[in-house]
Amino acid sequence: MTTKIEPLMTIANLEAMPDDGNRYEIIEGELFVSRAPGLTHQIVSDNIVFLVRNYLELNPIGVVVSTPGLILSDYSGVIPDIVFFSDKTREKIVSGERLISAPDLLIEILSAGSENIRRDRVAKRQLYAKHAVPEYWLVDRAQRVVEIYLLRAASLELTAALQNDDELSTAALPGFSCSTSQIFKLPQL
Repeated sequence: MTTKIEPLMTIANLEAMPDDGNRYEIIEGELFVSRAPGLTHQIVSDNIVFLVRNYLELNPIGVVVSTPGLILSDYSGVIPDIVFFSDKTREKIVSGERLISAPDLLIEILSAGSENIRRDRVAKRQLYAKHAVPEYWLVDRAQRVVEIYLLRAASLELTAALQNDDELSTAALPGFSCSTSQIFKLPQL
């Protein structure tokens, strides 16, 4: 659900939103409200975090975290599904309990619904490009595809769409790789 508010919403307005089980984000002053992600969404998220954390145990170059608050301007505060920031980036990105600048890698897992998909594919991708996020992954659970977007000329451009047993790697995590099927592995529910 999207609500256009005039004047534009600010981070101060966002901080005042109730803790009612919904996720509130503002993108360029526009309020977006969504519910907590479902079980499959969380399992896929946990799979990615597990794979990256295992890599980081052997290669301690940064931090991976699920659903942190990310404040990019007075008018944009979002809750990405997964963020990785390197030790080199830590000083400029971490402020108290929030992240306040572009991390090395942002990952969003698409949730069902046209509003959710539009937010991640269009609004957040444009926002992340504007704030110079170098790499953005869109994880499509329904299609079992991981789309990799890299920052090129102030735009996040699709550079790969991986599926099945395709190998996924990233310059943000030198030497890291996993198969796309590992990301979508689900237990019997």
